[in-house]
Amino acid sequence: MESTRKFGASGALAGLVWLALATAPLAAEPTRVVVFAAASMADALQSLTTLYNERNGAAIVPSFAASSTRARQSESGAPADVFISANRRWMDYLEEHGRIDPASRCDLVRNRLVLVAPADSAFDVAIAPNFALAEALGGKYLAMGDPDHVPAGLYGRQALEALGVWPSVADRLVLSADVRAALALVARGEVAAAIVYATDAGLSERVRVVDSFPASSHDAIVYPAARVAGSEGAAAAAFFDYLVSDEGRAVLAGFGFVTEEGTSCLP
Repeated sequence: MESTRKFGASGALAGLVWLALATAPLAAEPTRVVVFAAASMADALQSLTTLYNERNGAAIVPSFAASSTRARQSESGAPADVFISANRRWMDYLEEHGRIDPASRCDLVRNRLVLVAPADSAFDVAIAPNFALAEALGGKYLAMGDPDHVPAGLYGRQALEALGVWPSVADRLVLSADVRAALALVARGEVAAAIVYATDAGLSERVRVVDSFPASSHDAIVYPAARVAGSEGAAAAAFFDYLVSDEGRAVLAGFGFVTEEGTSCLP
């Protein structure tokens, strides 16, 4: 009988515990914050958001593509909370269409433009006015982002035009959907060379920097950031504040982005 009473008591206690668990409120899931960003920021921003999520129990979700693609998607109503462009043109586009909070807009980081080749190739040329790029290609191709849609391609065309070599290579181009695609082509040895950002060049051991383009040969490579219009949540605001802080920008600098001069985001 004693053992029966003990069983009954423990069973009642177990029932109370189950009832308490069943009726307890579930822990709130972190608010999902979507960040639309230029493809060239993929590695740096993925590292930054992973760090932020682990530290804050947050759910920051970056999504990468060409700035033009993400800008048009956002303008069409695609859900996003933060937008980071690889140039001012596509941020201007969203601002003109009322799709960002202009008070939040600032220049986050800068980048540099370089010419890269497969690491094991003999490709070599010094960038200067009227340099012999076509001859260096040796009948092969040069990869770059599509200048009509991809900021890296736009900067690349500006540089080649300013240096007087665009006409000589215009028919030797492979135009890609974003700068990472151009990098992949040269890493696989499918083209003789590619024009990419300095931050991209450091991501693959299969490519090497041949030379850097003079900053004066193209528009400044500026990455503006802004809150998307209608994104009023505390989670999005907190992440944006971290993104533009000294610490957030230091993470980006660790991947080669320039933060020391010419950027306006304040901590």
